[in-house]
Amino acid sequence: AGILGVERSCLGLVNRQVIHDLPSRHRLAAVIRAHRPDWLFLPYPIDAHPDHVAVTRIGEDARFDAKLTRSDIPGDPWHPRRILYYFCTHLRLSFQPTFCIDISATIETKMRAVLAYRSQMVDNASPVPQMVRTLNAYFGGRIGVEYAEPFFSHEVIGLAGLDQLV
Repeated sequence: AGILGVERSCLGLVNRQVIHDLPSRHRLAAVIRAHRPDWLFLPYPIDAHPDHVAVTRIGEDARFDAKLTRSDIPGDPWHPRRILYYFCTHLRLSFQPTFCIDISATIETKMRAVLAYRSQMVDNASPVPQMVRTLNAYFGGRIGVEYAEPFFSHEVIGLAGLDQLV
């Protein structure tokens, strides 16, 4: 989190034991109400990793639950405008992102953050860093930049003008 300049907050869900249930949804809905984000970033919903699938379902439902006016969830109702899905899938998918963001200027920071994820970097032999860089280079090439981060949305994404296009 420090590398990215953000604060880390955990819900206490146990690695490889995450389940989509009402208490987890309401715990996350309370966090949504406390922080009032405009966007939620969730793992792409099609994945082989059960935790990723469960976290996505928890996030989608918590977004809905957070807006409810008659509930015992702490905080004032809040509804994030969008859910944006990022790709961290354990499947060999050929996916079509809704949009890509140019990350050429920040790719090295991203790679430092990936390398700091120690549980995935056993003995520095993990293929993950090269796979991440290659994927970002591929999507960068698709939009005419060096590196890009792909995102997916089920909902329509609006732009203020064509000048926002790369």
